[in-house]
Amino acid sequence: MRNVTEILSFTLVGLSDHPQTMNGLFVFFLLIYLMTVITNLLIFFLILTDYNLHNPMFFFLANLAFLDMSYSSVTAPRMLFDLVTKRRSISIPACIAQVFFYLSFAGSEMFLLSAMSYDRYIAICHPLHYKLMMSWRVCTCMASLVWVAACFASFAHILFLLRLSFCRTASIYNFFCDLPHLFQITCTDTFINMVVVFVVGGGFAFGAFLLTFLPYVFIFRTILRIRSKTGKMKAFSTCSSHITVVSIFYGSLIFIYMVPSSSNMVNLNKLFTVFSALINPLLNPLIYSLRNNGLIEALMRSYYRLRLILTSC
Repeated sequence: MRNVTEILSFTLVGLSDHPQTMNGLFVFFLLIYLMTVITNLLIFFLILTDYNLHNPMFFFLANLAFLDMSYSSVTAPRMLFDLVTKRRSISIPACIAQVFFYLSFAGSEMFLLSAMSYDRYIAICHPLHYKLMMSWRVCTCMASLVWVAACFASFAHILFLLRLSFCRTASIYNFFCDLPHLFQITCTDTFINMVVVFVVGGGFAFGAFLLTFLPYVFIFRTILRIRSKTGKMKAFSTCSSHITVVSIFYGSLIFIYMVPSSSNMVNLNKLFTVFSALINPLLNPLIYSLRNNGLIEALMRSYYRLRLILTSC
């Protein structure tokens, strides 16, 4: 398969054409991106360096923090560059590379949320067998499958994307490249690509959706059987952060990819795309850090250790 193109680059329309608005958006999204990187790096290194956090739940949370940093870094730096330089031009190879990494990290997060659902299911429904069923070998295998499955699905899309030629308008009505945008500006029949999207993308997404929400049927059933109100609240608190993150993640994706696109929905679609690609990676660490006593305690221990080191110096 060969990508015979009649244009060499695309134009990313972005979020605004007004210079003052673009300057304001640059400052706003730069702060969002820096906060995303800092908070996720903090969680990642806290889990890596604190022995008390070396358990399956925090192992998956460290993977989520790394994914959020990577997921945001696919789109944010390019958008910030376009806002400050006013160029908005992206080459076709760079656009295809952006699609690959965006789909890979988004798919990895989708599968990782499924693995985290299974972890919460074992912790609540089979607590006595938790250490046996969620050993480090099992966790490592699950994390590896997450990355392999997501990269395979993304590579399948890219493989068939390379057969397309682009000879229509070179304008992409968003701030980054994504499959639906490229399908709209190609002059090649996209039937095969849509089949791949339906079979590979739809199959993997539906499977991940089921694997994420099905364990909660058994989790809620187990929680309802607990007699004490304190016990119910304690059991629910162990998975409340994950439920919040999953709801935000799937809610934004459903609106972006499932709601029919039209001229009246372009701006609203951009808003949800910004939320999914840029805001959500910042919300995830905040949700987990605010609701997880283990992370807060680890942060305080690190703070006191650092303070002690600085005092002794």
